[in-house]
Amino acid sequence: MSKRKADTKPTNGHKDGLEEAKIAALQQYQATEGHFSLVRNFRLADLVTIANGICGSFSIFMSAKYLLTNDEDYLWSALVLPLAGLLFDFFDGKVARWRNESSMLGQELDSLADLISFGVAPALLAFVVGFRTLLDTVVLSGFICCGLARLARFNATVALVPKDAKGKAHYFEGLPIPSSLTLVGILSYWTKQGWIAGKQGIPGGTITLWGETGGNGELHTFSIVFALWAAAMVSKTLRVPKP
Repeated sequence: MSKRKADTKPTNGHKDGLEEAKIAALQQYQATEGHFSLVRNFRLADLVTIANGICGSFSIFMSAKYLLTNDEDYLWSALVLPLAGLLFDFFDGKVARWRNESSMLGQELDSLADLISFGVAPALLAFVVGFRTLLDTVVLSGFICCGLARLARFNATVALVPKDAKGKAHYFEGLPIPSSLTLVGILSYWTKQGWIAGKQGIPGGTITLWGETGGNGELHTFSIVFALWAAAMVSKTLRVPKP
């Protein structure tokens, strides 16, 4: 998650400033007519953010191509692309500060791109490498939704997080969604070792919560890690210090 979000303390003056910024942003898009007015209003930082979303989208398509062809080149592409998305996520904030350009649209774009690259793409990668039981997919769907909720909460409450004299927040409230790349790193290591579906299988095996083995009650043990990660993202009490 980049640092494009609002980063000042919510004083009365700041609240008035936020309202003025919102009105100005709305007028900016309302006053511009034409089919491609949205594109014309994009700032350079917005384009960098969209590049993040493109990386996540390509990762999803590469995962799908792997499922269709079983060609590991597609799988490796799918594993690497979210990391490229992280680089764009890092640089969009720097570009915005360098050009002194920030907007409400940029803030929303940032969160939506993060959801694709660090929520949907990693969850699909987990499915691709072998987390394919019914309960696995329930956990992975919850993982995506927790990432979505975490990003929405961040946008809504970022002004309330304590900050230092330079306006930098002291901590993240809950795990930031780009931390899911840790899980992608684990999946990459498993792929290298051949510990994926169609080869040696996922480490840890499965547990059967109800019914027969191989039925709807089967869950891969490592899915519990995805569930805990999802819970950590939406946690109110977990505070991760900012570097």
